Amino acid sequence: MNHYTVPNRNGSHSKGHLIKVTGEGTIHLQPDTASVNLGIITEMKELLAAQQQNSKDVAKVIEALRKLGIPANLIQTSDYRIETEYDYDQGKQLFRDYKINHLLQVKIEDLSLIGKVVDTAVQNGVNFVSNIQFSLKDKDSFYLQALNLALNNATEKAKTIASNLNVTLIPTPSSVVEAGSTAQPIHFQAEALMKGTSSTPIEPGQVKISAVIAAEFHFYSNI
Repeated sequence: MNHYTVPNRNGSHSKGHLIKVTGEGTIHLQPDTASVNLGIITEMKELLAAQQQNSKDVAKVIEALRKLGIPANLIQTSDYRIETEYDYDQGKQLFRDYKINHLLQVKIEDLSLIGKVVDTAVQNGVNFVSNIQFSLKDKDSFYLQALNLALNNATEKAKTIASNLNVTLIPTPSSVVEAGSTAQPIHFQAEALMKGTSSTPIEPGQVKISAVIAAEFHFYSNI
């Protein structure tokens, strides 16, 4: 919300002679990087056998991704869990099997490969896909652009208020406070894709970067 104070008749530069505004700046950009979580879930009654099978399946997926051109340093384990699964019969807990979840996070710098990465992973044993996220590598420089837009927006608001009040604005703000920032990535949820999926259509959309400032401008009366 914008705030302003009406000047005293003597037009002095008292502390109360302020116009307080917020400024917002937003830019929309094409993302240049993506990440996706690929899960290999294995369920077996024997724990050691389950671990061995899961490890074999994970290695196969990683090898397939490397052949697509994904560097090893962009493929990493983000979660690994062993859980015991039970069935319940008339209030009794009955052991069913062990469940191993191995989650890989894959970063993709060539966005034309994102659909192929998902398809290849599923075809090679991945049975859980989630949190496909598009973002920007150099968010900081783009945020500075949004911050500049926010300052310009605040200045224009202050000029408009001063004009309507018939007062003279001192164009350089006496105070500028960075109120907030966002670099909103784009998420694409694609959970539990079935094997055999081909040519998965995944559109990156645009990343939104916003900046908000609070500024104070001094002014004096024209009377």
